Amino acid sequence: MAEKSCVKRLQKEYRALCKEPVSHVVARPSPSDILEWHYVLEGSEGTPFAGGYYYGKIKFPPEYPYKPPGIIMITPNGRFMTQKKICLSMSDFHPESWNPMWSVSSILTGLLSFMTDNSPTTGSVNTTAADKRRLAKDSLAFNCKNAAFRKLFPEYVEKHDQELHSEQLVSSQAPQEDKSRAKLEKHGDSSVENAKRVDAPKDERRNRKQPFPTWMMLLLVSIFGVVMALPLLQL
Repeated sequence: MAEKSCVKRLQKEYRALCKEPVSHVVARPSPSDILEWHYVLEGSEGTPFAGGYYYGKIKFPPEYPYKPPGIIMITPNGRFMTQKKICLSMSDFHPESWNPMWSVSSILTGLLSFMTDNSPTTGSVNTTAADKRRLAKDSLAFNCKNAAFRKLFPEYVEKHDQELHSEQLVSSQAPQEDKSRAKLEKHGDSSVENAKRVDAPKDERRNRKQPFPTWMMLLLVSIFGVVMALPLLQL
């Protein structure tokens, strides 16, 4: 059972986080256990973790803040093993370096910073930048399958639902656009053919030799005679 000073300290830290949120960090205590906190780290821009949402837990000892907490990450991330304690100077791996002045926000800010470092530590893994980017892209969908995550972080669940809805809209609009494009192309081809059909008779009439009027022939014969009129008729 948590000591009274521990509960008071954690309650104070939660109020501080609610009042002044930390960039890229969201943390909330379990409704049933003040010693168990759940967190989400948002991947920093300019790193392979950008766009990722990394869910994990912090388990505080009853003696907190005089003893350090244990930290695990649940979301596959390419930097730390999942469901395994992470070795940090501010975790229970190193109680000798723990500072009681450190808080939930400073612990998670340090964890986020350590994610972008390639230094090996207990609980770390080696992966490529491409692997990290792929895991970052899939992270939110992975988290939303977790019941505790869905309960504690409904804003991220809503974000995921909106992204799915947007993707479905894009997917449904693509076939319609293809059909419309094909219809326009077909209409354009038929218009060209119709125009050719209309122009063809005009060209034929234009190229067809016009017959010499009969009255003109008679007039020429009467004036010039048959011999002189024939060359004129052949023009």
